[in-house]
Amino acid sequence: MVQTMQGKEINLDELATRFEVQLVEDEEFFREWQDELPEINEAEKQRLDRVKVSYSHLIKYPPLLENTVKIVVLAPLLDLAGFLLQPFRIQSETSINIESEDEGVIVKGRIDVLVIFERFWLVAIESKKAEFSVEAGRPQLLSYLLANPHPEKPAYGLITNGSDFLFIKLMKEEEPKYAYSRLFSLFNPGNDLYMVLRILKRLAALAINN
Repeated sequence: MVQTMQGKEINLDELATRFEVQLVEDEEFFREWQDELPEINEAEKQRLDRVKVSYSHLIKYPPLLENTVKIVVLAPLLDLAGFLLQPFRIQSETSINIESEDEGVIVKGRIDVLVIFERFWLVAIESKKAEFSVEAGRPQLLSYLLANPHPEKPAYGLITNGSDFLFIKLMKEEEPKYAYSRLFSLFNPGNDLYMVLRILKRLAALAINN
């Protein structure tokens, strides 16, 4: 009998057991968030500074819900990174299914924002309510990245609750493997959105050139 689960209900242990997803500790596996990052200009920094100030203002008046996070934080980042222009396209609230042939399990869910370049799933963003840790979205986003229809290409994801940002890389190959970036946060000194934007631009360039 086939068992159906919602992506939001699955956990990391179930992903490892049912889909053999393995965490990679080797820093060389996910260098894309560290190497060859493009610089950003002063105008972009000023825009990101405004985003940080806007977010800091809004969190004084909870609850800060998912759609507000998208408008205040994600939309400016995607725009500055070039994901709203050709050759990229955006799909919102996209349904996905992944299936474990051995276990007879189907995982269903919806991706909040999906950026696509010629069917290459570059960034799947699962935004969470501001009071939730990004930890709550890790299993869900990994289950979505497993639905990448091109196993020969890596899939990249970003989880954010508006203040914290975590990048994920997944390669399917024979056995799915994944790794994380470090955690970026608006509560850190300075403005971590600078690095988040640089990484997004790097991933955009990889999509176009590969």
